[in-house]
Amino acid sequence: MLRQLALTDMGAAAQVHRMAFDRAMPWLVGLHTQDEDRWFYRERVFPACRVWGRFDDGVLSGIIAFRDGWVEQLYVLPVAQGRGVGTELLDVAKRTCERLELWTFQRNERARRFYEARGFALVEQTDGARNEEKEPDARYLWTRA
Repeated sequence: MLRQLALTDMGAAAQVHRMAFDRAMPWLVGLHTQDEDRWFYRERVFPACRVWGRFDDGVLSGIIAFRDGWVEQLYVLPVAQGRGVGTELLDVAKRTCERLELWTFQRNERARRFYEARGFALVEQTDGARNEEKEPDARYLWTRA
């Protein structure tokens, strides 16, 4: 089941983020605490973005947060990856936006393949000096055909 998330879902959304992030980028494990993740979702993500989630048997298995043509967050629990959850969530944003941009880390090859397979094109790479993690990143763009 897909639905827009409410602030009461914030803790579960932050947990999905952390579990997926840590699995995809183990070299960045421990970057933030659970309390910092919840603060980030409560104070930054939910006030600024439309946040949707996918539930499987009542458990939040994936989230997307998007605004003004940007995908800010897209995370799927490791156990739910490869089942179409990320595509379903991305399609929610694609239905409401004419174009979408996003950043991902250059070393996150799985994410890069995922976005490229769904019509996103690489438009910029940086050395990571402007992101919190100081990790080289890549900006992608999708536009409605």
